[in-house]
Amino acid sequence: MNWTLLIIAGLFEVGFASCLGKAKEATGAAYNYWMGGFLLCLTISMALLYKATQTLPIGTAYAVWTGVGAVGTVLVGIFIFKEPSDFWRLFFLTTLIASIVGLKFVTH
Repeated sequence: MNWTLLIIAGLFEVGFASCLGKAKEATGAAYNYWMGGFLLCLTISMALLYKATQTLPIGTAYAVWTGVGAVGTVLVGIFIFKEPSDFWRLFFLTTLIASIVGLKFVTH
């Protein structure tokens, strides 16, 4: 169950990073909404990370949390923000995913 919470926490990390990306493009009320989304996603992500670390090793949990957030944020950048998706970027994204999966399998 805590692995599921950790993955969800990582997805909320993607949410807060994406909200920051949108907030920098916004003005007025839209800026406030994106920053509100950032704060909400940040709070949920941290709370779930805290809950997951109560039974998972902190080093593994933090690495997986940041990894899920990094992979998700890169994918949002590619698909939403139209960032480049060249071979090397996708290659290293794949190695990051393999590392996250590897940590899951070697953690007891």
